[in-house]
Amino acid sequence: MTSSDPSAEPRAATIATIARDVGVSVATVSKVLNGRDDVAPDTRARVEESLDRHRYRRRTRRAPVAHRQIHLVFHEFDSAWAMEIIRGVETATSASGIELVLAQLGGRHRPTDTWLDGVVARPPLGVLFVACGLTRAQQAKLRRRHIPFVAVDTDSVTPESVPTVGSNNWNGGLIAARHLLELGHRRIAVIAGPEDLLCSRARVAGFSSAHDEAGLAMDAALVRHGTFYLDAGYEHGLELLRSASRPTAVFAGSDTQAMGVLKAARQLGLRLPEDLSVVGYDNLPVAAWTGPALTTVHQPLQDMAGTATRMLLDLSDGVEPASTRIDLGTELVVRESTAPPAQDR
Repeated sequence: MTSSDPSAEPRAATIATIARDVGVSVATVSKVLNGRDDVAPDTRARVEESLDRHRYRRRTRRAPVAHRQIHLVFHEFDSAWAMEIIRGVETATSASGIELVLAQLGGRHRPTDTWLDGVVARPPLGVLFVACGLTRAQQAKLRRRHIPFVAVDTDSVTPESVPTVGSNNWNGGLIAARHLLELGHRRIAVIAGPEDLLCSRARVAGFSSAHDEAGLAMDAALVRHGTFYLDAGYEHGLELLRSASRPTAVFAGSDTQAMGVLKAARQLGLRLPEDLSVVGYDNLPVAAWTGPALTTVHQPLQDMAGTATRMLLDLSDGVEPASTRIDLGTELVVRESTAPPAQDR
């Protein structure tokens, strides 16, 4: 017979429960919950582990936020690419009088606990992470303080538990390759982003799939992995274009890398697009002003940032999003840097 005695139900954990479990004072647990920095790191870690294990949840609603701020956090600043994200966030927040606080992690993909403690001590409306994220323990810390967070993630590997807005990288590589193949190119080089980033691998995979559907083999010897920056496009471009069997086209993993390829081609005396076609990725504003104007895959950076910001503001108001994973579409913008290979003219 099943008991209906309420006392038989498991009791929710209290601060006192956590204190007894860890062997510390209630005051210490309270300090951890409130983001105080006067707790020893090992003690803090044990308290947070116990809070997670007991699935502790605050029973009071989040106190009103004194400062209407959103923190926008980059793993590092790339002025052109990051500016598109900033514009998208600013457009979504300016009408509401919300202050935007910028931060960058110096190339790291996870914030330090010290940085996170500073956020917790002065709670914002929420935090947007761009190309970076949180450990599970750090996620739990923000959730306990009812500070929502959303990722703007071109990498597409953010855990399901983190609300995320990204883009379809595989399709971006697919449509770039289709365009070049339809023009008649067969020796096509790829200068992708870092090999350890899923977005880079997804773009190369889409590029390869376009070859498969055309019944052609993609030449793996023409694939290079760069950094998304101009110098990588330039250096890999020089190497590829100096080859006796140089490619007739290059697909670059970013507009910035594509500009490096354009510079390498000019230095070697190649005509663009007569001797070499180039396709970039991102569709940064400057892509329309290169010489020749750059054909590129449009990644809707401003829309991604704006969508993520609106999702964050909904979460801050207690509104759960209809979907916690949104991938926006990519499309090809054809300009002047691509044409049929010279032998086909």
